[in-house]
Amino acid sequence: MKFLVVGCGSIGRRHLRNIMSLGEEELTALDVLPERRQAVKDELGLAVFSGLPEALASRPDVAFVTTPTSLHIPVALAAAEQGCHLFIEKPLSHSLEGLERLLSLVQTKGLVTLVGCNLRFHPGLVRVKKLLNEGAIGKVVAARVQVGQWLPDWHPGEDYRKGYSAQRWMGGGAVLDAIHELDYIQWLVGSPVRQVACFAGKLSRLEIEAEDTAAVLLRFADDTIGEVHMDYVQRAYSRSCHIIGDKGTIRWDYAKGQVCCYAAAEGRWEVSVDPPGWEPNQMYLDEVRHFLRCLAGDEEPAQDVLAGARTLKVALAAKAAAETGQVIRLDG
Repeated sequence: MKFLVVGCGSIGRRHLRNIMSLGEEELTALDVLPERRQAVKDELGLAVFSGLPEALASRPDVAFVTTPTSLHIPVALAAAEQGCHLFIEKPLSHSLEGLERLLSLVQTKGLVTLVGCNLRFHPGLVRVKKLLNEGAIGKVVAARVQVGQWLPDWHPGEDYRKGYSAQRWMGGGAVLDAIHELDYIQWLVGSPVRQVACFAGKLSRLEIEAEDTAAVLLRFADDTIGEVHMDYVQRAYSRSCHIIGDKGTIRWDYAKGQVCCYAAAEGRWEVSVDPPGWEPNQMYLDEVRHFLRCLAGDEEPAQDVLAGARTLKVALAAKAAAETGQVIRLDG
């Protein structure tokens, strides 16, 4: 198959390297910035287009959409019109504009799609999901997840004030940037969100237009309560979750690389750690490997565009709740 990666920022280049490392040889890329095009040519020796029409004219079979969030749907629509299977980085978009058209195209053309959800491939969260599936802590009643990191540390050497994360109109802000947390809490709980409340705002001295801190409260269809905190402010990177069941508790800590499970029946903690030598790119590599198996018909997508749309609606409901002070109800 022929692969086209649209957007050669850090995540686009990561996907290019990983696709190549898995043995795929027919790759091209696209970026509007000449310095990024040159960087891909120098590092990977690939042909890089400067415009979408000429890139699609090369007839790719698969498009990786790794542009700023506000461009995800327009690029995906153009590629889908041509029959390209789609990998779209999270979040699916920053609004619902064009979403129904994309969902319709994907269905009518039978396209394989995946929305970037690399945390689902983290060994710690895979372990948490397995424990929950086994009923290790009984009935889950509440889940608390959080993530935070100082925004200027995300891309050292770049001016954070000029990046998409800082610009609300480009899809920036903690709620959409940290949509991983809204995705994986639903994955772990295994029930759709029905109600959303949120407090959010630009609370720090960061020079950005979008919210830098958000606290989201979720009510799931099975009555589980979820709490999600995300921010651009914490000076030491932090990412964790805490799942409370009526027979025990599970805690995951990204930085420590461990999952702790307390089973009330045994009255003790069981601790598991990340595999020796594990490093973050393995998540992204496993994610692409999963997508390739989906393209081959061997697996079902962990999060296709329909599932990605549901998660996007939760994120947009959180933003609306923060703006209006109301609890937003989501349809079944």
